[in-house]
Amino acid sequence: TLTSIFSVFTGPSSVKLENKGDLCFISRQAESKKANQKLQIKPTKDQRRTKKQEPVRNPKTERELLGELYADKAYLEKLLKDEDLMESSTKQGTKVADLVLSGISYLDTRREFWQQQKPLYARERERKLRQRRWIPDRTRKPAEVGRSIVKSMEDIQQLLAGDCPEGGCRKAERLLKTIQGCSEDEVPNKGELLGNLLSCIGNAQFEMGRTEAALQSHRMDLELARQRDLPDAVSRALGNIGRVYARISKFQQAIDTWEEKIPMAKSSLEKTWLFHEIGRCYLELDKAEAAQNYGQKSLQASREEGDVEWQLRATVLVAQAQVRLKDYWSAIRNFEKALEKAKLVHDEAAQRAVIAALDDVSKTFVEELDRRREARVSSVEGVI
Repeated sequence: TLTSIFSVFTGPSSVKLENKGDLCFISRQAESKKANQKLQIKPTKDQRRTKKQEPVRNPKTERELLGELYADKAYLEKLLKDEDLMESSTKQGTKVADLVLSGISYLDTRREFWQQQKPLYARERERKLRQRRWIPDRTRKPAEVGRSIVKSMEDIQQLLAGDCPEGGCRKAERLLKTIQGCSEDEVPNKGELLGNLLSCIGNAQFEMGRTEAALQSHRMDLELARQRDLPDAVSRALGNIGRVYARISKFQQAIDTWEEKIPMAKSSLEKTWLFHEIGRCYLELDKAEAAQNYGQKSLQASREEGDVEWQLRATVLVAQAQVRLKDYWSAIRNFEKALEKAKLVHDEAAQRAVIAALDDVSKTFVEELDRRREARVSSVEGVI
């Protein structure tokens, strides 16, 4: 029927980075193992006294080595002076003194480790790794960083094109965090890359059915594009936002978004699908005249492009709008043209859908002619 034919002629589907580990991971494993071994041995009273008698280290050096953890160590050492607290126990029966000394021992272990492994570099690197999980090698030239990012974007695109939106989305989200932490010197086209990644993430979320998340990602892409005056990115984001609105049946919002994009369209093919999608939304809103107008615009643009498949879609849209307008004869003629195009591109599913629609509208047209004939006969008999 006319409803089922809609599912055959869907609109366009508009619609990508990998991080490697380093030797610091091995160092952190060794460090963690060493610290865990020390934590398994509870200090005795004699050891506690020995601990208190240790000479005070240079506070400045210790602060540099421990960084943010220096305040924690100072707090734990202050607790040691509270004798009543040190003699108390937790609900599980563990002495507070044992917990405090274990914590201090752990921090001392980390300080010693960092001192042996170029501590300030290791400490800063670990802090950045916690924040961003991975950072580019600062010794690499911008061209090398650029090639790495391009390769990663290609990986993401392949995952999305290969029907793996989950994997593509995860990789894109990781790379997004990475590039957000880079400077403009490291990544000269930072704004464009961030926008591309937001677009990839939004498209992946769209394919996974996470429409609200997709809408948010594409809106962030649009905002970033406008802030950085990137017209192509603005056009891309508007196109994607319109797709999400159409998917969630917010057809008027989709129309408004896509109509804003029209002046930015750069090719006949882009105008073809844009006009077609707007026309479909108008048809969903039962605004058949507007749907017919946009269908005809889509058909004209597809002829300029020489794309027979889009001519097929546009012709079907025009015919559907004419059925709503009860212009059955025009609809029949356009469905017949659509059938010819479906045969030309060897689209059997489209052929079946068009034949079914053509059959329906032909029956309706005959019934309408019969009603008119009966009405005329009744009118003549009434006069007589």
